[in-house]
Amino acid sequence: MCDSAMILAAGEGRRMRPLSLGTPKPLLKVGGRAMLDWALDKVAAAGVKRAVVNAFYLAGQIEAHGAARRDIEIIISREDQLLDTGGGIKHALSHFDKPFFALNADLPWTEGAVPALRRMADFWDAGKMDVLLLLMTREKARGFVKGDFALAPDGRAHRRDEAVLLQVMLAAQIVKPDLYQAVPELVFSNNRVWDAAEAAGRLYGIEHDGGAYHVGTPADLAEANRLIESGEGWRL
Repeated sequence: MCDSAMILAAGEGRRMRPLSLGTPKPLLKVGGRAMLDWALDKVAAAGVKRAVVNAFYLAGQIEAHGAARRDIEIIISREDQLLDTGGGIKHALSHFDKPFFALNADLPWTEGAVPALRRMADFWDAGKMDVLLLLMTREKARGFVKGDFALAPDGRAHRRDEAVLLQVMLAAQIVKPDLYQAVPELVFSNNRVWDAAEAAGRLYGIEHDGGAYHVGTPADLAEANRLIESGEGWRL
């Protein structure tokens, strides 16, 4: 189950400038480790043997960083243009023939009692799910302005009513590859896939019980590091 993962690391990180002018955002450090390594550490700990990492902006640095890992096989999916989150995954679909983890490389989280990816794998039910999202109550997450999804008692996630969008997306999911194959465009957002799964009643979520920090700007990065280094952490 989910022995492969996709790590999205191609973006330009424009909100993180000037720090991202010479260093891709996923290689900026939180708690002494590159944010890309936060993602790779989690998938490796979940038993994933192979991670596909897409790269576009300052791609050589991403590739060199991945080459230094010895605990997990890294495959670099180079992009000639920015393909957005959904297009980046579709571009790498030849590496996936069954449900897989997909994580953003720039949204670190700390674990609860049980690692989040293990909880997701245990909750996953391919018979009724096309997508399983890692969500978190916005009031418990740091650095988020508004919610992304609502979570029903049965685990279904939806975005129909903006007034009740109390959950934020922590940039981790389990997804079936055929959802990306069904999108004809080359460049598109993961929202296309999530909308299709929601329309079919097959979009689910699981609530994260650890901490998280949306590291979007240099100020966010400084505060995320301060909280980690002080021992206060990210849990609210």
